[in-house]
Amino acid sequence: MEAVHPSSAAPETRVFSPIFKYPSAAAPLLITQGAEALLYRSTYLLPSIPCALKYRPSKPYRHPILDVRLTKHRILSEARVLVKCRREGVPVPAVYALDEAAGWLMIEWIEGEVVKIRLNEWLKSRKEGNVADGVDAGELLDLMTRVGSAVGRMHAIGVVHGDLTTSNLMLCPRSTEGVDGDAEAPKMLDGDIVLIDFGLASQSQADEDRAVDLYVLERAFGSTHPRAESLFGGVLKAYEKSFKGAGVVLKKLEEVRMRGRKRSMLG
Repeated sequence: MEAVHPSSAAPETRVFSPIFKYPSAAAPLLITQGAEALLYRSTYLLPSIPCALKYRPSKPYRHPILDVRLTKHRILSEARVLVKCRREGVPVPAVYALDEAAGWLMIEWIEGEVVKIRLNEWLKSRKEGNVADGVDAGELLDLMTRVGSAVGRMHAIGVVHGDLTTSNLMLCPRSTEGVDGDAEAPKMLDGDIVLIDFGLASQSQADEDRAVDLYVLERAFGSTHPRAESLFGGVLKAYEKSFKGAGVVLKKLEEVRMRGRKRSMLG
């Protein structure tokens, strides 16, 4: 689960739970800080099992009772969504432990790099222009297909991510066990897609919610990876194949796009 790794980061001295008193538990190391939560890296039960610890600190501007209730709700909601996704075969981190009262959730540490970083590196290494016309378009289209398939599987089980951007998609190296030593070296965009950061996720069967999820992802490609935007159709094609109800969602997506254009025109 790659993120921004502060070079000056030091082990966090806060004790979140008795679980960190086990000899195998490494002191939590702060990895990144978001608007709602802090992300730490530690270990779970064994030194060989890395984990991600997501901690939601209390908000002093909120009423204490409301703050506690919101924190509990969001921790439990995120855990339930992850467990459901995992049970149904959607690629997400496993849940190891949680304490909703203390405001933390411990999940599997996903090795790899976020799609945003890897894709930008790939685009930077290619010549300027429309990469869809280049000899490497197949590699990029394959990535789009994997993304669309993962999102379709998530929507098919009634889960909406809520913040679907390339920063919340991990590209994880595939296992090389049993692979011939003479096999072709993995390409930059190779790897399995894993969805992360379900802090804004919800369980919803509404096609409108699913369409907004896709729209957010489409806008993310347009703003963060404009040279790859022309191949976003590959995401939608794979989405349609992996989710039987995709037809209605894609029609809703057109409506969401129209509303988005109108807002842009009106400022």
